[in-house]
Amino acid sequence: MVFYFCTMKKETLLFGIYPVIEALKAKQTIDKAYVQKGLQSPKIDAIVADLEALNTTISYVPLEKMEKLCRSNHQGIILISSPIEFVGLETMVEAVLESEKKPLFLILDQISDVRNFGAILRTAECTGVDGVIIQKKGGAPVSGDTVKTSAGAIFNIPICKVDHIKDAIYYLQGSGITTIAATEKTQDTIYNLELNEPMAIVMGSEGLGVSKSVLSIVDKKASLPLLGVINSLNVSVACGALLYEVVRQRSK
Repeated sequence: MVFYFCTMKKETLLFGIYPVIEALKAKQTIDKAYVQKGLQSPKIDAIVADLEALNTTISYVPLEKMEKLCRSNHQGIILISSPIEFVGLETMVEAVLESEKKPLFLILDQISDVRNFGAILRTAECTGVDGVIIQKKGGAPVSGDTVKTSAGAIFNIPICKVDHIKDAIYYLQGSGITTIAATEKTQDTIYNLELNEPMAIVMGSEGLGVSKSVLSIVDKKASLPLLGVINSLNVSVACGALLYEVVRQRSK
């Protein structure tokens, strides 16, 4: 079976029913799928079922959007393959625990803007984060734009995709890692917390912040002081401030 590829803004697109089927059989790393809205096709329905079983983010879009993504004969289905290979959660955590370094992980709870995602990865790499954990569905795709805005940092930091953020948090806690959620719903600022311990920082989505279900299970919560009129920070800026406070405390 021949795979047919085209590229758009450094993203690799795989399209057509049979190439997509073969890609799934070969366990290609798929970051996102586009399906033509309203298309009646048992074969595409079967593909969608397979993608849903993998917790792949699926967008149903009109024909015009499909044709903008790929001008070739896409047959109503387009997959975006990730430019990186993801690592398993257990593999990533165990590797760090076995090293002499004090663990520092970053958990992104539904960050949806690809540029924020890339900027966060860039800062994470610069501050020595050992790994980034994202959810399979609902977050920004790992795309060419992510590579660009991360300034290539995406290739230098392990990224793990999980089915559910809460399960990842439970696993980290069971591994002796303290979880801290960045949220304005606390009186404790990041400067009042002891950060010189194995830890994972949780950053929430641009609009909603860290989800309530996640806030209910983390070990600690931390806020950043806001001294101006505007009552919120861009998530990538907030993440940078939090991570550099960790660096400051650990470098004493």
